[in-house]
Amino acid sequence: MSDKKVIAVAGATGAQGGGAARAILADPDSGFTVRALTRNPDSPAARELAELGAEVVQADFHDEPTVHTAFEGAYGAFLVTNFWAHGSAAKEAEEIEVLVRAAKAAGLRHVVWSTLEDTRELLPLDDDRMPVLQDKYNVPHFDAKGEANELFTQAGVPTTFLNTTFFFQGFLQGMGPQRAEDGVLALTLPLEDGKLLAGVDVADIGRTALAILKGGEQFIGETVYLAGDHLTGAQYAEKLGAALGEPVRFQSVPYDVFRSLDIPAADELGNMFQYYGDFDQEFTGARDLDRLRELNAALKSFDDWLAENASKIEVK
Repeated sequence: MSDKKVIAVAGATGAQGGGAARAILADPDSGFTVRALTRNPDSPAARELAELGAEVVQADFHDEPTVHTAFEGAYGAFLVTNFWAHGSAAKEAEEIEVLVRAAKAAGLRHVVWSTLEDTRELLPLDDDRMPVLQDKYNVPHFDAKGEANELFTQAGVPTTFLNTTFFFQGFLQGMGPQRAEDGVLALTLPLEDGKLLAGVDVADIGRTALAILKGGEQFIGETVYLAGDHLTGAQYAEKLGAALGEPVRFQSVPYDVFRSLDIPAADELGNMFQYYGDFDQEFTGARDLDRLRELNAALKSFDDWLAENASKIEVK
C-alpha cells in the first residue's frame, strides 16, 4: 500500500486540473499521489489519467455528497472551478461554496486554490469606465473567484491562493494572428499600445501548484501571483511572427469596440483586457518572474511556449 499523500485534483480532465494531475504524477519523488475528480470517469481523458497512475473518482460540484466522498482521506487538494462551463458567476460561487465545505469537512491539510483578483478592489462598480455585468461584477470570472477567497479563510481551510492570468493557449483558441485584407498577419487584441499583458502556459499552473504543495506550511495563507512572461501586444506579435516565419503586426482594438463585437462573451473579455491594461502596474507588477522561477524552475516564457506550440497556431 502506498504511503504517499493523496492530493485530490478538481476538474482533473480540464486544462488546469489535468496539468496539476500530470505534474504530480510525473514527479515520483514528490511524496504525493493523485485522486482525480471528474464528472465522467469513463471519458478518454479520465482513462488516460488512470493509466498514468491516478485514482479516478466520480464527483460533481452540483452533487455535494460526491465531493465530500472524493475528499475523504486526502491530505490536500488542487481546486479550480470552470466559469466558462456555464458563464454564470452565481453558479461558480455555489460551486466554490461546495468545495470549501467539503475541504473543511475532510480536514484537508493544504489546499491550492486557483483563483484570480477581485477587480472591484481596484475598480469600484460606480466607476463608469466599463459596464457592470451580471448585476454586480466587472469581470465575473475574476470577481466570483476573488470574492470567494475569503470563504476558505473563514472556514479555516489551510489554503494557498494561486492567482493565475491570461493563458498563452488563448493564441490557439481564437486569439491568434489572422490574415488581414492586405495579406499581412495581424494580432488583434483589446489592449492599448505599450500596456503589458501577463501570460502563462496553463500547464505551469499545475507545476507551480505542485511546488507549493511540496513547500508545505510556509505557503499556507499566502498568495502566489503567477505569470510566465510580461509582454506588450507588439512584443507578442513580434515573437509570434518570428515563430511563424512571417511578420505579424499588432492591432489594438478599443475596449468599447471589442465589447460591441458579435462574439461570445465580448463584454466580459473586453472588461478583462481593460482591467489588464488600466491596472497593468498593479496586476503585472504583482507577478515577480524571477521569484516565480525560484519556485518553479520549469516556468515557461512565451518563447519557451512558442517553441513547443507554434506549429499548432492556425492562421487563415
